[in-house]
Amino acid sequence: MSGKYKALIGVRGSRPIVVRRAPGRPLEARVALAHGVRRAVLGRSGVRALKREGDGSTPLGRFPVRQVLYRADRGLRPRIPLPTHAIRANDGWCEDPGNPNYNRLVKLSAQSTADQLMRADHLYDVVLVLGYNDRPRVRGKGSAIFVHLARDGLTPTAGCVALHRRDLLALLTQLRPGSSIAVTC
Repeated sequence: MSGKYKALIGVRGSRPIVVRRAPGRPLEARVALAHGVRRAVLGRSGVRALKREGDGSTPLGRFPVRQVLYRADRGLRPRIPLPTHAIRANDGWCEDPGNPNYNRLVKLSAQSTADQLMRADHLYDVVLVLGYNDRPRVRGKGSAIFVHLARDGLTPTAGCVALHRRDLLALLTQLRPGSSIAVTC
């Protein structure tokens, strides 16, 4: 079996959920789901193979879905066979390459510079945490690559993939242990 064919088979034999850049629209994507293709938005700098912290790009590649975070005050716990975590007021995500907790879920403190996960807007009501730059973590390679809810008008993200609520919920129904997201051009 060739290496190219193995890459298409996926983690634990599952096919990846493919996020493909939309033709002629470098900041938009199409997500192939079992019941149709859904619109999504990418990072403000498009897709890049060599992502760096803060560059606004969505990394090119295939990434396992590590866990799902959700706002319990804004919706029910997703019933999926993956680890889930209810976002709490003091949950954050460390995006500081100099911090030992870089690219990890952290508890916020008064001195913390981490990105707060409990946001006033609805972007992080449901979040898929992707396995990008986490095993091993490389300082400055990029952090907090999520699939989350989109802003009105599908405006670009800081590097994540974002979908309308109904589409993200449809994506959740397809997740299984070993599921991955493949971002392609």
